[in-house]
Amino acid sequence: MKTLEELALLIQGAEIIGNTETEIKSIEHDSRKISEGSLFVCMEGVHFDGHNFINQAKDLGATAILTTRKNISLPENLSALVVPDMLNALAVIVPYFYDYPSKKMRVIGITGTNGKTTTTYLIREILKNAGYKVGLIGTIQMMIGEEIFPMHNTTPNVIDLQNIFHTMLEKNVDYVVMEVSSHALAENRIAGIEFDTAVFTNLTQDHLDYHKTMENYKLTKAKLFEIVSRSGKKNNKSAVINFDDVAGEEMLKHSSCRKITYGIEKNSDLKAEEIDVRADGMSFKIPNSSFIIPHSLSLHITGIFNVYNVLAAVGATQAENISSDKIKTALENFRSVPGRFERIFADIPFAIIVDYAHTPDGVKNVLETARQITKNKIITVFGCGGDRDKTKRPIMGRLAAELSDIVIATSDNPRTEDPEEILKEVEVGVKEKIGGKIHECIVDRRTAIFRAVEIAKAGDVILILGKGHENYQILKDKTIHFDDREVAQEAVKNLRR
Repeated sequence: MKTLEELALLIQGAEIIGNTETEIKSIEHDSRKISEGSLFVCMEGVHFDGHNFINQAKDLGATAILTTRKNISLPENLSALVVPDMLNALAVIVPYFYDYPSKKMRVIGITGTNGKTTTTYLIREILKNAGYKVGLIGTIQMMIGEEIFPMHNTTPNVIDLQNIFHTMLEKNVDYVVMEVSSHALAENRIAGIEFDTAVFTNLTQDHLDYHKTMENYKLTKAKLFEIVSRSGKKNNKSAVINFDDVAGEEMLKHSSCRKITYGIEKNSDLKAEEIDVRADGMSFKIPNSSFIIPHSLSLHITGIFNVYNVLAAVGATQAENISSDKIKTALENFRSVPGRFERIFADIPFAIIVDYAHTPDGVKNVLETARQITKNKIITVFGCGGDRDKTKRPIMGRLAAELSDIVIATSDNPRTEDPEEILKEVEVGVKEKIGGKIHECIVDRRTAIFRAVEIAKAGDVILILGKGHENYQILKDKTIHFDDREVAQEAVKNLRR
């Protein structure tokens, strides 16, 4: 518990309206979560204004609000902390309020365009096998030990994130493994977190609607390596970097701590060799180095992109002094991540694989992996999200047409855009490379998946890309339940009728 005066002293130019000794028991930005003694944060967004919910917050027990407005009318007995800049204030106030929980646990952050989720799950598995209690914060879900909680952003805002860390500390978590998005780095959502190991997976085109240029995007990712390099309460800070990726050099420049590189093509501290990728898994060796695994690895997951993810996990956990034997055992027992090259098991003569790939590089990686394990044709069902980077639409269409045998373009979270207009932009790229191959445009995603299952032959592989683990479809006026995995199973059942 802190007083309003204690919080005000942290922010230059802050003013208090009302009782300076007001006690704060929690900090909330959602008025529905207010309880007795809450500080209600009046966030202002494009579609909402927290100031409109002040009375509701007061009725639910809030004792103060946080605002940037000096001339504000307050209900009786409600105090206000007025700050010059909301985001900067939150970045200072919230970690302090929770007593900096990250400083009492080891924290591993993973950033990059692709591979973050799989890498976090691999690291979690290794740490669990080493006997630690692990918290995970990622795209799919949050986990505290074996407890699972839904997630709505890859990296939550600073208020929710510090609350999560506080809860994890209370539940005796030893390690927190988290995905760190470029949005989170740009908006300083990770303020107050002391990282111990930072991992860079790769950098490919994505989020240019937000960052505008690839240079901006790259430099935003590099912030994580500046953060991990800072001195703090804990020792043994490390940067684990994909040296094969062109942006890896930039991440190294921003790292002034222990550096561990990994890759397949360039000489690295962790270099995979004798790689054998198969339909049922893969194997490879890491030759002698200062970060040696003394045996070859034989894994259930597959694909060259997963070789990189495994190397990243090895680097991160060896940086945390986990033994090679613990790492090997965990990796060889690891099965899969929901929606990441996830096979739909059914009694059919062809394969169905669901994957979250929604960037050009992600699509390319999945298609190239599928080609390695496909006896016959690749049928790709994919789309591009609305209200997002439009420049990648023709690129993804071009890749799908070039690397698939049959292409079915469809909707993928069209949001406020017309799905038919999105498909027209995707079609520009498809038509460049499709040649004489089969190509269909089906706006309704369910119908598109059913169509792929209907035309598949023995030995084919159907790839359903873009949504992966997601169980919803965002339309112009509503969000509906939609799970590619469920729909694929329905399509298979329909085939048998």
